[in-house]
Parts: sequence; structure tokens; C-alpha cells
Amino acid sequence: MKFKDKVAIITGATKGIGEACAYEFAKEGAKVVVTGRSVDLGEQVVAKIEAEGGEALFVRCDIGQKAQIDALVDATVAHFGTVDVVVNNAGVNHSADFFDISEEDWDWVMSVDLKGTFFVSQAAAKVMIEQGKGGSIVNVSSVMAQLALADQIPYCAAKGGVNQLTKAMALSLVDRGIQVNCCAPGPVLTELMERVVHNEAKRKQLMDRLPIGRIATCEEIARVIIFLASPEAAMLVGQTIYPDGGRSIQAFPRRMEK
Repeated sequence: MKFKDKVAIITGATKGIGEACAYEFAKEGAKVVVTGRSVDLGEQVVAKIEAEGGEALFVRCDIGQKAQIDALVDATVAHFGTVDVVVNNAGVNHSADFFDISEEDWDWVMSVDLKGTFFVSQAAAKVMIEQGKGGSIVNVSSVMAQLALADQIPYCAAKGGVNQLTKAMALSLVDRGIQVNCCAPGPVLTELMERVVHNEAKRKQLMDRLPIGRIATCEEIARVIIFLASPEAAMLVGQTIYPDGGRSIQAFPRRMEK
């Protein structure tokens, strides 16, 4: 097992990619700290991990609030004694016309997607350095860090920031034995995407821009994150990997190429 006796904090782990990461890390032997805002969902994830013989702890945390981030890391150390891995998966989105985006909308997305990613990493890295064993941090970005949508400006800006933050963090921490990389998925079959694909017109439009011809599962993305957090990725420093089914490399819809 890749993470036997290691402690992994996974933010936004009550559903979607984060939930899949919680299960996959547990399968690889990690003691998993599940974070999110829903106590009910978080405890369900913990119960499932424990039912499979794993160890897990739920800590409620709003990643946009630094005080709660500090409390999260403190609770992790108090319960498991250390921190070895962080997966910065928590994220929010806001869709609106350019002129309808308020300061509150902008601050909300940035506080979770970018600010939260930094401060979770900072708090956990301090523990990793103090324990003297190094560790790994994986940020979760999006293909929208390099592509763009007109109605998702804060999200695109935040995810672009996460990619650059990954590089700067990696350079800051590499000589402390902490590896930092980033996973930037394309379309993933989350609850939100399930609703999209049940609309045939939207599904056709999506498939037109997805060379692989299918949407990734949360488990597939989780396995990429497992790799990036593992010693097998040691030579990757500040890299962003795009498990996007070819979404980011195709210039035109497929029907225009025929």
C-alpha cells in the first residue's frame, strides 16, 4: 500500500472527487481526515471507510476561513499525531454575466479556491517540516485554468491562480522534502455533471469537445491524485497534470474536423 500509516487531509471530501480520494487513500493504507461543511455527509464517508477496515476522522471546516483551517490541522495532529499528505480539493464556482459579478461573489470563490488552498498548505507544511519527514501536497485545479468560459470568470481566475501557486509552493518547499503538484481535471461525473449529461443537447455539446468520448469518473481522477501524492511522482516539481480526456488540446469541435 502506497500510504500505509500516513495521514492524509482531504478537503471537500464529502462528495465528488474529494469523496473518491478519501476512499482511494484509505484503500492505500492512509489514515484519512475528511473535511467539508456537511457533518452528515462527512460522517457517512468516515463510516464507509471504517466499515472497510480503515481509519478516518471527520473535521468540519469552511476552507475559506483561516481560523477553521488552523483548527483542522490542530485536530488532525491531536488525533493522528502528524500530517503527511494534503489534497486541496475543496472548491466552489459562481456563474454570472461579467457585469453581474459582485464583490461578495468574487471573494467567496477566491477565498475557497485560492486562499484556502494556500493556507491549508501553509498550516500542514509547518507540521510536515516540524516532524522532519517531508510530505506531499496535491492541489486540485481545473482545465478551466487554461481554457475559459465567459460566465465563470472568478472560477477561471482562481484555478489559473492555483496552477501558478503550485509552482511557487513547489519551489518554496522542495528543499524541505515536500513535493507539490497539481491535478487539473476536465469534465468529471460529479452530481452536477450528472444533471448536465441528462440534458441531451448539453451532452452532445460536451462530447463534441471531448476527444476521448466519455466523461471521467471521480475514481479515475482520484487515482491520478494518488500518483501525484506518492513517491513515484518525486521528480515532478510544481507540475500540473491534465486528466481531461483531450479537452485542453483540441482546437475545434470534432464535427468541424470531418
